[in-house]
Amino acid sequence: MHTPTPGHETPSDGSFAPCACPRPGDGEHAVAVDPELKASALTRLRRIEGQVRGLQKMVEEERYCADVLTQISSVHEALRGVARILFRNHLEHCAASAIRSGQPEQTGAMYDELVELMYRSAR
Repeated sequence: MHTPTPGHETPSDGSFAPCACPRPGDGEHAVAVDPELKASALTRLRRIEGQVRGLQKMVEEERYCADVLTQISSVHEALRGVARILFRNHLEHCAASAIRSGQPEQTGAMYDELVELMYRSAR
């Protein structure tokens, strides 16, 4: 089980610290994943994968830049949709579990993680 260290800091190199979730095991997996959310995320990711392949083909075929850029915007929005699904799951399961744990270090680490996730998604 991953035990957050006192004064948990987000690494300055831009990488994520190990998950602050209290799940037994290696500390790198979600506490729980709603099966419907997982299926929805995977379906969306497969669709996005197809969109990216389409973008590759558009670039290879030297398609009009504005059309390629429009498709890139669509992929960005689709990825944001997947992020919303996963962020909600993280809040419902991982974050809620860590915050309810009553362990100040674990709670603080989760707050730090959530702030960093929101900051990164706002960029």
